[in-house]
Amino acid sequence: MAIQICGAPCCWGVDDPKNPYLPPWQRVLSEAHEAGYRAIELGPYGYLPIDVKVVSEELNKNHLAIVAGTIFHDLVDPENQESVLQAVDDICKLITDDAMPTLERMEGQKFPTPYMTVMDWGHDERDYAAGHSDTAPRMNDEEWVQFMGHVRAVCERANKWGVRPVIHPHAGGYIEFSDEIEKLVRDIPYEIAGLCLDTGHLYYSGMDPVTYLKKYADRIDYVHFKDVNETVYQQVLGEHIRFFDGCGKGAMCPIGTGSLDYPAIRETLQEIGYNGYITIEQERDPRNSDTSLRDVKASVDYLKSVGYQI
Repeated sequence: MAIQICGAPCCWGVDDPKNPYLPPWQRVLSEAHEAGYRAIELGPYGYLPIDVKVVSEELNKNHLAIVAGTIFHDLVDPENQESVLQAVDDICKLITDDAMPTLERMEGQKFPTPYMTVMDWGHDERDYAAGHSDTAPRMNDEEWVQFMGHVRAVCERANKWGVRPVIHPHAGGYIEFSDEIEKLVRDIPYEIAGLCLDTGHLYYSGMDPVTYLKKYADRIDYVHFKDVNETVYQQVLGEHIRFFDGCGKGAMCPIGTGSLDYPAIRETLQEIGYNGYITIEQERDPRNSDTSLRDVKASVDYLKSVGYQI
């Protein structure tokens, strides 16, 4: 099994590019390097500049490559599709430019990086129901078909650039729970897009990460790691708050300090023959980003202590 650990700006609280409290992106790249990463995700569209020269120089200075770009948009509203597809083009143009530092393709890795993670987001009725499969509203069949058409269009646009799209079930979006993942896999063929499964989102939404990594082993191209503070998690599930407000209270924690069993997850990844990149995430309030480097280092050190490579 060949696995390499990467980073993501959400560990510094970067989820909404319009949030006035975000740390400078140059600082995020510098601290990602200090943590020992070789690669990082771009983060949400609009955080890093869409400027090849500026971004590639900063990445090279910090000995980093891009492991994935990110579409984190409302994929339901038809009126949003034009702007989403423009974002796909902008991101793909950036990450496929010859000047951008790249990661080597590991033996057995199905598709080369950088990937495009595709996440649906931006719906109050689902955001406030994150983690609550029993009460979260579901789409009817007609709405789902239209939604899948939008998702497929995003993935096909990335494919035209030679970028592998990986669909990420995300707490608080319309692809979150077990039944929705099953329908997604049914309706989006693997030749169009793979899966990015996130251990923390699976757990948050009532699914055992080990079980679902095994269940979708033949569809997984990329993996995200998180850990969940059980005390805070149970508290926020009992409150009527948005997903990221729960993260701001500390629902996500350094890996090895929460509820997830990372030795068992490592054994599962070995069992299914996963070869590829894994990105650590720990969503937080960006006003607490002064502790991000400390927490990222703690996550990396823990994963190394139980056999993961970096």
